[in-house]
Amino acid sequence: MDVSAGHCKIQSGSFSTKLNGLPAEEFPPKPEIKGRTRVSISQEKLRKLLKRTAYAVSADENRYVLNGIFVRIEEKMLTMVATDGRRLAMSEAELEEEAENKEEIIIPTKAVQELTRIMDEEGTIEIQVTDTQTQFYIQGKESTRITTKLVEGTYPNYRQVIPKETKHRVSLDKEELLHAVKRAEILTNDKANSVKFTFTENCLTFSSNTPEIGESTETMAIKYTGEETSIAFNPQYFIDPLKTMEEDEIQFEFTDQLSPGVIKVKNPFLYVIMPMRTT
Repeated sequence: MDVSAGHCKIQSGSFSTKLNGLPAEEFPPKPEIKGRTRVSISQEKLRKLLKRTAYAVSADENRYVLNGIFVRIEEKMLTMVATDGRRLAMSEAELEEEAENKEEIIIPTKAVQELTRIMDEEGTIEIQVTDTQTQFYIQGKESTRITTKLVEGTYPNYRQVIPKETKHRVSLDKEELLHAVKRAEILTNDKANSVKFTFTENCLTFSSNTPEIGESTETMAIKYTGEETSIAFNPQYFIDPLKTMEEDEIQFEFTDQLSPGVIKVKNPFLYVIMPMRTT
């Protein structure tokens, strides 16, 4: 490779190419971040937070405040929340030191994707927050800085979405549940994209029915003694969180066919999923 006079020449064997460049002075200067708040967290913790929430970010550009992950920093706790209006994922982790100020920001999806791509398994990340920007200083095998503009706007009050009370709670084997929902999803399509969960005494039945494709039924043994309850969910909304979990067992809480379901684990993670109306 030869770089000179605004050109870049690349040659390999019989191949040769010459690329035109632009004046270096036209490249944007490196932003100087003087954050009012600076906190540190291990890359392992941040990776898990992003993994457990990023899939729930909205892709609807008309709801731009949902096009990112909401981050709340308070004292020694960092909370991440993502929602698309039909499901909500929230995860928390402890910071290495107490934050100077309370912060509430929205990190855009592209920054989240870039962070996930370049983080190491070891090392720490220093986060600096300003009114309009946030910088992530990744310290590991290689040091990298990512500076991003924040999503402007006020994030919805996500705590209002979390049910204060539920009527039933069951423990479910994560892997068995995940594979059962995946199999039920095969018999769905864009028009009929729901799987019915039917809770009866010590049994959970998964059923899907799509006239153009076919139908399926599968049962799973559980510990449940409440009344029979059927709730329909988008199967992908169940699969997404289950794929990110390391736990062997989850707790699923529900009330009836019109109320949201809640997935919990021993770690500080919570997932709310809205039911689907069926005829």
